[in-house]
Amino acid sequence: MAPTLYIAALEPATGKSVIALGVMEMLAGRIGGAGFFRPIVASRDAPDPLVALFRDRYGMDADPADLCGLDYAEVRTHAGDPDWLVSKVVERFRAAEARFPAMVCLGSDLTGASPAEFALNLRIADNLGAAVLAVVSGEDRTAAEVAGAARMAADAVTAAGNPLVAVVANRVEPGVVAEARILTAGSEPPVYVLAADPALTEPTVGEVAAATGARLVLGDPAELDRDVRGVLVGAATLPAVLDLLRDGTLVLTPGDRDDVVVGMLAAAASATAPHASGLLLTAGLLPDERLRGLLAGLSPGTPVLAVGTDTFTTAQAVAGVQGRITTGSARKISAGLGCFERGVDVPDLARRIEISRSTRVTPLMFEYDLVERARTDRRHIVLPEGTDDRILRATETILRRGVAELTLLGDSDAITRRAAALGLDIGGASIVDPAAPGSVPLRERLAAAYARARAHKGMTLAQARDAVGDVSYFGTLMVHEGLADGMVSGAAHTTAHTIRPAFEVIRTVPGVSTVSSVFLMCLADRVLVYGDCAVIPDPDAGQLADIAISSAATAVLFGIEPRIALLSYSTGESGSGADVDKVRVATKLVRERRPDLPVEGPIQYDAAVDAGVAAAKLPGSVVAGRATVFVFPDLNTGNNTYKAVQRSAGAVAIGPVLQGLRKPVNDLSRGCTVTDVVNTVAITAIQAGQA
Repeated sequence: MAPTLYIAALEPATGKSVIALGVMEMLAGRIGGAGFFRPIVASRDAPDPLVALFRDRYGMDADPADLCGLDYAEVRTHAGDPDWLVSKVVERFRAAEARFPAMVCLGSDLTGASPAEFALNLRIADNLGAAVLAVVSGEDRTAAEVAGAARMAADAVTAAGNPLVAVVANRVEPGVVAEARILTAGSEPPVYVLAADPALTEPTVGEVAAATGARLVLGDPAELDRDVRGVLVGAATLPAVLDLLRDGTLVLTPGDRDDVVVGMLAAAASATAPHASGLLLTAGLLPDERLRGLLAGLSPGTPVLAVGTDTFTTAQAVAGVQGRITTGSARKISAGLGCFERGVDVPDLARRIEISRSTRVTPLMFEYDLVERARTDRRHIVLPEGTDDRILRATETILRRGVAELTLLGDSDAITRRAAALGLDIGGASIVDPAAPGSVPLRERLAAAYARARAHKGMTLAQARDAVGDVSYFGTLMVHEGLADGMVSGAAHTTAHTIRPAFEVIRTVPGVSTVSSVFLMCLADRVLVYGDCAVIPDPDAGQLADIAISSAATAVLFGIEPRIALLSYSTGESGSGADVDKVRVATKLVRERRPDLPVEGPIQYDAAVDAGVAAAKLPGSVVAGRATVFVFPDLNTGNNTYKAVQRSAGAVAIGPVLQGLRKPVNDLSRGCTVTDVVNTVAITAIQAGQA
């Protein structure tokens, strides 16, 4: 039987799906994933949204129907026969659990009589052999009431004879969180208190569209993820509507109110006015066709929806829409994980569930570990490309999950305006505009530091002042001066633009004269290190040795046992020629400089990874067939190989991660995703902790 945790609520609207998300993420990080099961769902004929979310996010190879027990129709039909209900859930659960190393069950949604339904959930948990994680709501409760609800939940679970792991008080009003934690401190099992986060309960524009049957007529579909923080019916004159407009408001107005439509999109393009999350045009009407080109150019990202129902009916429908965490709601997932990680002692909860860490390392496990390590030793990272949408979205995620402290560089008005337009909360980030008058003292300090660092090259203070106007130099010099622990750039700049300043002022670590890079290649069950795939076009033997030694150090930093393969087109003594000889010399240099490192070279890729080939070509080698660090003979080979493995094997490639610098500066691909930015910031923070 797989270890099983049953998440059960004593009352409706506890937000227990957030708790399930946090637990699933924790297990994915520790054992590579768990199965998710819902004993009771609304209908087995229609996909359950939470089953879909967890199945897609955690890659469960199972039909959605196989991850569900009963539906409410079956519960009502067999209400008088609880033994039948429980046995049917157990039967369907046992069929599902055989596929997974652990199981998380999320109890029913308490749509019926709460005490009876809670009792049924506990009985199901008992028959599944599951430990229980009880959830109560802190909404509209004082600290004493939260503590009382937690005690009641603990008493109810233990009275029923179920093993209790912990109690979670969720959606607690922020103003009473601290007192509630004091009142519940020392409880055994523990009580975790989680603060309410409006971002988890506010619907998105897309959810409103789905609930009302609205269609997108203007704007970017990607912006449907914006949160709706309020609803405003634009029935008055435009000035009156503008007076009532707030950031994040969804504006409802008949489609023939051209004045309101133009005004709202103009406000979204304005540097001073609040930004609506979107417009919902009612009554089946659209703006005059002659205006549509103008509208598309005013604020091209703002979603404009249209629906056939009248304004009053539409407003009623919108009022009933609840925010939910779904597969496509990336921001809500980040907010939910951040809420869970801030309120729950994750290592303690993992210990209480008694699930040990797997020897397999999946991409999700590796990414989870990066975030966890960065969170435990928070560092300050500077992001020079503060106006880039991906950087802004990543900033919100990084701040919500507590990965790092951030400074964004760029025009502060442009950054805050764009963040507001995207519906993002980046209030925890520091914003520095290198060109602003208020930054003159800092600019002078950085210019002086740059002039000192490059004095041997004839750098003057006047030239240094010009250089620090560039955000890459400005950010790098902040790291150099200890004003930030690391820098991440490259979403909008070339690799050369990103790393040239670091070469000039940060310099290399003792014993290494070469700055190089690696990609962390996350395969299905392990992580490999590939270097150099981004920096040095044609390294000589000494540079190859530097790359190998630096790559081994990077491997150790990220929990990978280094076994180094210096790659070539021949293995051992079978080949000759300048290219093979270069690798042979590099291997000798590594052995001389670091006799403690297992290294093999020259070696072909198949002999490095395949035990059968290794046994034939290099019998007795401690590296062949088991290599974890791969050093390519040149940039052409390395860059093509990592991309080939990434695309053909479905590997997650994290990097390039720069190595050899005294302080971390890392480069992003210009095609990077928000997840790439988050991972690279986490990596940079971890490197900073070791610098």
